[in-house]
Amino acid sequence: MRAPELPPYDYQPKPYRGPSYEEVLRLKNRYVTPTSITYYKEPLMIVEGSMQYLFDHTGRRYLDMIGGIVTVSVGHCHPHVVQKVQEQTERLQHITSIYLHPNIAQYAEMLASKLPGDLSVCYFVNSGSEANDMALLMARMYTGNYDAVALRNAYHGGSASTMQLTAHSTWKYNYPHSFGVHHAINPDPYRGPWGYDDPQAGVKYAAEIKNLIEYATAGRVAGFFAESIQGVGGAVVYPDGFLKAAYEVVREAGGVCIADEVQTGFGRTGTHYWGFENHGVIPDIVTLAKGIGNGIPLSAVVTTPKIANALTSRIHFNTFGGNPVSCAAGMAVLEVIDREHLQKNSLERGNQLMEGYRKLMAKHDIIGDVRGRGLMTGIEFVKDRKTKEPAREECLRIFERVKDLGLLTGKGGLHANTIRIKPPMCITQADVEFTLDVLDMALSEL
Repeated sequence: MRAPELPPYDYQPKPYRGPSYEEVLRLKNRYVTPTSITYYKEPLMIVEGSMQYLFDHTGRRYLDMIGGIVTVSVGHCHPHVVQKVQEQTERLQHITSIYLHPNIAQYAEMLASKLPGDLSVCYFVNSGSEANDMALLMARMYTGNYDAVALRNAYHGGSASTMQLTAHSTWKYNYPHSFGVHHAINPDPYRGPWGYDDPQAGVKYAAEIKNLIEYATAGRVAGFFAESIQGVGGAVVYPDGFLKAAYEVVREAGGVCIADEVQTGFGRTGTHYWGFENHGVIPDIVTLAKGIGNGIPLSAVVTTPKIANALTSRIHFNTFGGNPVSCAAGMAVLEVIDREHLQKNSLERGNQLMEGYRKLMAKHDIIGDVRGRGLMTGIEFVKDRKTKEPAREECLRIFERVKDLGLLTGKGGLHANTIRIKPPMCITQADVEFTLDVLDMALSEL
């Protein structure tokens, strides 16, 4: 079987003249924290990027179908984003919010205009963990309640407070945490007790949240966190009606509802601009990061004026939140998404991917489930479709093999048996065809 060829791309990377691969690896292993892991048995050294493609130090091109862990939204080094960042960097790199600057004010207005309901006040920080940390504080201060509810299999960050919300042993250290945070059963229609064939699955999973609140808390909660589609957990899509019923349960218990849009926001799911809109709900707080700045450190918490006011009893300050360069990048990203119709492209390319996944599933028994919306997708591998035993080793072999063929993907799920495909939203029809052909070849070789 002949290896698939990358689609033609009119771009010539600059010759790499930096330190050698071996020297970079030595320096990294000696001076960078050992928790900074790299993908692959032989790590790639990526030195250049252009839109949906990355180039290593030898000049080899790869199709990036994971987008810097779902962070590059409009394309690597997108010319418009680069231009706006350069212009702002040359004029002023940093001030804090103790001074007025047009970028933070204008960007806040632009961002708020994209959100429904009364979600109109922005608090800018630097990462998804910081955003979720702030959302937890807001929920507790506004409601006067302490307990919070999240979902098993969720990932909301790795800081001390957001590690409480995260529910993956892989990402949780053995030290005191999770004070007041309770995890409900994961509404996973593939692995959970109520599956794809149960039209009441969503309501049943939401009832488990009510049960948790009644038995594990004082009956009142500060808030409920949920990703609109679980990312690190392996692109898990909730059953219909779950979030709507869950929001009702939480609000009855005095809590606010927090939508973690760190991976699903900005048109990625295709049908809507925000992932939560697929569920017919409007949250009280939304957390945004990753694709918000196309790789520039930036994140935000957007909430209602009433909830935002709950923090004014004390001073809360973020040195880099609302940095003028980051805000310039944020505005440029919003402009590109609209101008280049990337939400529409996410829908079309996502449908193409899912159709291809289903054909691969019919051909390869190792595929247990395919799922996702738009360009937020996953393929779960199992040793046996009846037992659903995770095929972790096989997934790792596929992961390595597709890299060798020029395709970069991610991994997810508690057992690391799900390939995550969540690329820059500028990918083309030819890119998807290449992706599917490479997956087919790697699966056929198992």
